[in-house]
Amino acid sequence: MGSRQVSQSWQGRRITVAGLGVSGISAARALAGLGAVVTVVDGGDSGTHRERAADLAEEGISVRLGDASTLPEGTDLVVTSPGWKPDSPLFAAAAEAGVDVVGDVEIAWRLRGIGESLRAAQSGKGGGGRREGAAPWLAITGTNGKTTTTQMLASILRAAGLRTAAVGNIGTPIIDVVLGEETYDVLAVELSSYQLHWAPSLRAHSAAVLNLAPDHLDWHGSMQAYAADKGRIYEGNTVACVYNVADPATEDLVREADVEEGCRAIGFTLGAPGPSQLGVVDGILVDRAFVANRQKNAQELAEVADVSPPAPHNIANALAAAALARAFGVEPKAVRDGLRAFTPDAHRIAHVEDIDAVAYVDDSKATNTHAAEASLAAYESIVWIAGGLAKGASFDELVRNAAERLRGVVLIGAERHLIAEALARHAPEVPVVDLDRTDTGAMSAAVREAAGLAKAGDTVLLAPACASMDMFTNYNKRGEAFAEAVRELAAERA
Repeated sequence: MGSRQVSQSWQGRRITVAGLGVSGISAARALAGLGAVVTVVDGGDSGTHRERAADLAEEGISVRLGDASTLPEGTDLVVTSPGWKPDSPLFAAAAEAGVDVVGDVEIAWRLRGIGESLRAAQSGKGGGGRREGAAPWLAITGTNGKTTTTQMLASILRAAGLRTAAVGNIGTPIIDVVLGEETYDVLAVELSSYQLHWAPSLRAHSAAVLNLAPDHLDWHGSMQAYAADKGRIYEGNTVACVYNVADPATEDLVREADVEEGCRAIGFTLGAPGPSQLGVVDGILVDRAFVANRQKNAQELAEVADVSPPAPHNIANALAAAALARAFGVEPKAVRDGLRAFTPDAHRIAHVEDIDAVAYVDDSKATNTHAAEASLAAYESIVWIAGGLAKGASFDELVRNAAERLRGVVLIGAERHLIAEALARHAPEVPVVDLDRTDTGAMSAAVREAAGLAKAGDTVLLAPACASMDMFTNYNKRGEAFAEAVRELAAERA
């Protein structure tokens, strides 16, 4: 199929793109490039919005600022950015007009064969042969650990000699990858619940749901709706649906999914694996899923020491990544080599310094209670720095589970009182320093207070369990402030 034939279905279509962010701009440019008549709508009207609108106007793309509720006349498809809520007035207007609403991931899925046809036409090779643009997707979602697992998977796939990229919710718009100049054998795709909600026809080669905990319930409306959107990732899987043995809700989603005949349920566990599972035995990551005679045999993949950092939740991430790679046919050696080569992003349980035999660890990415619980479980004796914007969360279960590990707690942020109340109920004996500050300088004070509570062998852990926007631009800035404060303390005590 040549590029002209492939893009005919988009020629002249009147498409409205909701949102002038990264994914919205990516979708608008891609669809306009295929001949669609594109209008972008956004409720904002700032200087940044106007600059972006002017750039798109030069490419023949209309932009309507300040009004995101009415549907442009003649629209026959709405493409939304992930964060737009399902009850947005624009979507109500689309429903009334009988117009479908889909997301950028859905568009990328529909366009996945076009990239190769365009590349082939440009190279003069025609459209025959293997359709590189239709590279299979190995997809990952979950409340926590998505980005790390996706990056681990990409590292393993590269170690196997495969052309791959970590894409999707991880920062690179997947439409740009699908239509770009590079060709791939397989894609490691991180997907949020928002993206899955708007991607009805997505059908991955294999997929994993890492875990499920209450999050973004204001967007989804209920835990049931949130879980259902996560579960969409399993629909139509052809080889493997990977689930977390320790989180039965993820296995329930596998049971409910409509998959291709022969697709298998593959579990991962931090314990010894049963048949059709990956797990850990005596410090070794082992596979009892993708081996001959899995009732009796197991294949060594890597050592726990090959995973950085070797915290329990990160071992689980590694097992999920390994399961997806093995589902794609990757050899055991590549799993080991890929895990050894992987370096986690900043602010994800990152060791900053040791000062006076106390470790200082930055897990600013732990922006909800589920992530913070995993982080706290990685250490035996902790001085915990926590607080920020709670996003409606309850902290009782988190504190109850962590109480025995807490040497002390330092609280910062706008809604720190919610954590203080949970500590009073479930860990009343733990010393608590309540810093009545939300300025950025509070982090330096928090580190010094934590140092005063810590003893040799302890870990001072920034795992806020809250969002950062009350004090910082994002969790990266919060983590940077922590690391800077730790380095300042180290310099003083050197």
